[in-house]
Parts: sequence; C-alpha cells; structure tokens
Amino acid sequence: MIMIEADDHSGYMQLALDEARKSPPKATNFCVGAVLVDLSCNRVLATGYTLELPGNTHAEQCCFMKLADQLGVPEECLQDVLPPEMALYTTVEPCSKRLSGNLPCVERVLRLADSIKTVYVGVMEPKTFVSNSGKKSLQDAGISVVHVQGLEAEILKVATAGHNNT
Repeated sequence: MIMIEADDHSGYMQLALDEARKSPPKATNFCVGAVLVDLSCNRVLATGYTLELPGNTHAEQCCFMKLADQLGVPEECLQDVLPPEMALYTTVEPCSKRLSGNLPCVERVLRLADSIKTVYVGVMEPKTFVSNSGKKSLQDAGISVVHVQGLEAEILKVATAGHNNT
C-alpha cells in the first residue's frame, strides 16, 4: 500500500514520475505518469503511464481505464461511482488534442469534473507535437491546475526519452 501524507504534492508527483519511468520510450509520445487520489481518505485509486495499455494510450487514459475496469463500469460511467473529492497528479499537462484519434485526456478529466477538483502537473506540455490548451480548458470548467515545482528537469528527461534530443 502506498503511504504518502495528505497534501504531500511532491510525494504524489514523485509517484507519478515513477509511473512515467515505466513508459516505453517512443519518438512520437511523451512518457507520462498519472496518479488519481481520493482526497477524503488520502488513498491512491489508480495509477497509469503512457502506453501501459494497448491502443497508443496516454497516462491519464490508462489510469481511468484501469479504475473503470476495477469498479466494473465503462470509463464513460466512472463519474457515477467516484468519490466527490479527488485530485489527479500528472507529470505533464493533460493533452487537449490527440493525433491518434483517441479522446484527449482533458476531455476524460472534464467528464469527471464533479469529482476531480484539482489537477496537479509537473510541467506544462512542450509544444513538440501539438499546441495544447489543456490548462485553460480545465480552468474554464472550474478545475484548478496547480504546478508542483521541484521535479521539472527529471520529468522532462523522462518525458522525452526516445526523442531525438540533439
């Protein structure tokens, strides 16, 4: 069982970074980790990382898909069974556009806006692949986006593994 103190945002971001390290490096993806926390009891509900599940999946997507499977509901119905006070920790800002055709991670978070009150990010998404308006979309929906400082260099190193960084 994962034991991180309530409000230890650096601890949860470190856990998300540990998840990101599991991502297979790929030139066309960022290696990202995500952690979903029930704030009422300070319990990790699910974790995910880029390409953890089949289908060019992102970290947040894997996190939600695994939780939906665990709870025996379709991902689209997660909102009906989740606690009312959750936080999402993700090493990189959730994407607002997917070139693969998959639902953007921001849209997945917005489906859970009644439960996810805050998204903690380690870094904003670099403009490597697409222009991202994830932060603005979340904030426009009343979800706080908070930058957790201190791990930026390590997050970017992990996120860009497999990229041609010359």
